Amino acid sequence: MIGTINLIRIMSSGRPIKCVVVGDGTVGKTCMLISYTTDSFPGEYVPTVFDNYSAPMVVDGIPVSLGLWDTAGQEDYDRLRPLSYPQTDVFLICFSVTSPSSFENVTSKWYPEIKHHCPDAPMILVGTKIDLRDDRETLTALAEQGLSAIKREQGQKLANKIRAVKYMECSALTQRGLKQVFDEAVRAVLRPEPQKRKWNLTDIAAVHRVTNKVQFTTSRS
Repeated sequence: MIGTINLIRIMSSGRPIKCVVVGDGTVGKTCMLISYTTDSFPGEYVPTVFDNYSAPMVVDGIPVSLGLWDTAGQEDYDRLRPLSYPQTDVFLICFSVTSPSSFENVTSKWYPEIKHHCPDAPMILVGTKIDLRDDRETLTALAEQGLSAIKREQGQKLANKIRAVKYMECSALTQRGLKQVFDEAVRAVLRPEPQKRKWNLTDIAAVHRVTNKVQFTTSRS
C-alpha cells in the first residue's frame, strides 16, 4: 500500500501539462475553473480571470500536474492573450449552450486564433452552462430573439468539423460533467491521436459554412 508521503511525492513529480481555456467573455470559463479547483460554485464576486493554478491529479493511473490557465475573451485582450499560448499542451475552447453567438465565435475567432499560434496543440470543445438548457426564463429570452439553445448534436458536429479531440459538456453550477472535461484534457495529451493532415483555407471556409448553416437553423427554430 502506498503511504501518504510517497503518494504526495508521486503526484508532485507527475508530468506537467499546460491547459489553456479560451472562449467568449460570458461563457463561464472562470466559474468553471473555480468550481473545479475549489469544489464549489463562486459567490457574488467572480474575478475577470482566474489565477493560474496547478492541480496534481492521477488520470488512468498516471500522475500529472495539470496547469490551468484562464484567459480573457474580450477584444481588449486580443493582443495580450496569445502571450499565454506558448508551450500549451491542450486547449479547451468554450462556448455557452445558451449563447449562439459564442458558438459561432468558435470558428470565427477561437479556432483560427489557436491554429495560428499553436497549430499542433490538441483541442477539446466544451459546451458550458448546460444547467440552463432547460431553464424556462433563459429559453424564453432566447425565443424572443428568434434563437434557441445549442443542442448536444450541434456541438458534436462542430467538434468534428474543427477536428477537436472531444466534445464535452458541463455545468459549473451543478458540476455535471465538470471533472470529465479536465480528465479528457489530460488524456488528449497522454494519448495523442494519430497526426492528421494539415488544415488549409478550404477546410476553414467549409467550417464557416457549416457554422453559419447551424446558426441559421437555430434562428428559425
